[in-house]
Amino acid sequence: MTAMHNPPHPGEVLREWLDGITVTDAAARLGVTRVALSRVLNGAAGISPDMDLRLSKALNTTPGSWYAMQSNYDMWQAQRRFRAKVQPITPAATAG
Repeated sequence: MTAMHNPPHPGEVLREWLDGITVTDAAARLGVTRVALSRVLNGAAGISPDMDLRLSKALNTTPGSWYAMQSNYDMWQAQRRFRAKVQPITPAATAG
């Protein structure tokens, strides 16, 4: 799988899916608080496995798709910030 260049936060994509529906109504339909959904929509929180399942059921999407989108976003962000000095780990020679 190739890495996406600057993937959007899943909240941005979700905002488009919910066009015309209030955050309050969508939150009620998902069974979450308005604050929890608002944090996702504004990129302040990520999609959890539980939220993924709620979204997949409510929006008729494939389970895991929202969580995978979050994972892609998180990995891209981590790769941008990664500066750690890491040394290779090689298996020790076995005594023979």
